[in-house]
Amino acid sequence: MTGARSSGPALAVVGATGAVGTVLLQMLSQRADVWGDIRLVASARSAGRTLAVRAEKTEVLALTEDAFDGLGPGDVAVFLTPAEVSVRWAPVVTARGVVVVDQSAAFREDPEVPLVVPEVNGHAVRTRPRGIVATPDCVTAGMIAALGALHAEYSLSELALSSYQAASAAGRAGSEVLRRQLSLVAGTSLGEQPGDVRRAVGEDTGPFPAPLALNVVPWSGELREDGWSSHELAVRQETRRILDLPELPVAVTCVQVPVVTGHSLTVRARFENEVAAPHARQVLDAAPGVVLVDDPAAGEFPTPADAAGTDPAWVGRVRVSLDDRHALEFFVCADNLRKGAALNATQIAELIAGEFA
Repeated sequence: MTGARSSGPALAVVGATGAVGTVLLQMLSQRADVWGDIRLVASARSAGRTLAVRAEKTEVLALTEDAFDGLGPGDVAVFLTPAEVSVRWAPVVTARGVVVVDQSAAFREDPEVPLVVPEVNGHAVRTRPRGIVATPDCVTAGMIAALGALHAEYSLSELALSSYQAASAAGRAGSEVLRRQLSLVAGTSLGEQPGDVRRAVGEDTGPFPAPLALNVVPWSGELREDGWSSHELAVRQETRRILDLPELPVAVTCVQVPVVTGHSLTVRARFENEVAAPHARQVLDAAPGVVLVDDPAAGEFPTPADAAGTDPAWVGRVRVSLDDRHALEFFVCADNLRKGAALNATQIAELIAGEFA
């Protein structure tokens, strides 16, 4: 445990030893310190480990009711856990008066749980009938600040996008299997003939349905009706909720790519108002949480290698559709562990802490 609690609210980080939890703990040392007691909570197998938080050694507690003793109204618990864990434990914590910020898919479609990205709809944090605030999927979180700024200016009417998702979205298992696969195919001519990569990788596909090294996999999630994946439908629904556009036409294709960290998206957004590319660039350049990198003539455009380890969404390749002056096309990259998950949860927790300051 940490030392004596300060006057700030307490923060419990549930799932502190996972990939997103590791990033969130780093952020706590980099951002303004608004917290008193910080508790680290994880599964029983991680209990007893010590991790550095704000230059202090903090013991990881097992996820039991005892881990939340002494917490109450004004305190916050961030859940970085699978949905089934959040469903089981979030109500236990909110029963104490603690506000839960949940990063899983457990509550994203619950009408009594606000789905929040602070740069777009931070005001929604204040209305939480169940004492829970949900964060969107890392794909949605990576693009929504840019899209929200454009919507505020031009009024979004239709959206089509493709995601190019990093292996780390599947946690450490995703990153590790990609690294293993890359080591198996390094220095070979694999990928030139059908079946080359599959033979080299064998059964070691980890959380992905096909080899990721030297490959792209046009699938993420579980199969749903008419060939859509659960992940594609989730991005569609989350975008509608965050922008408060429940009837917005949205088409999504999710693709896994051999990148360790950093999701990318191609976006075609159609608006009610006509769009001019120079003005759209000004809107994006001024948008909170967005960095505009858009000079193709100089070879300047965002890539996931640029976004990795950074907080903003990087946007470039901004251009008006050749066939429709109401449509804008752009490319966006964001670190899926930071912007897509840990940062969003941290920002929400800080907004809630500010209510009790």
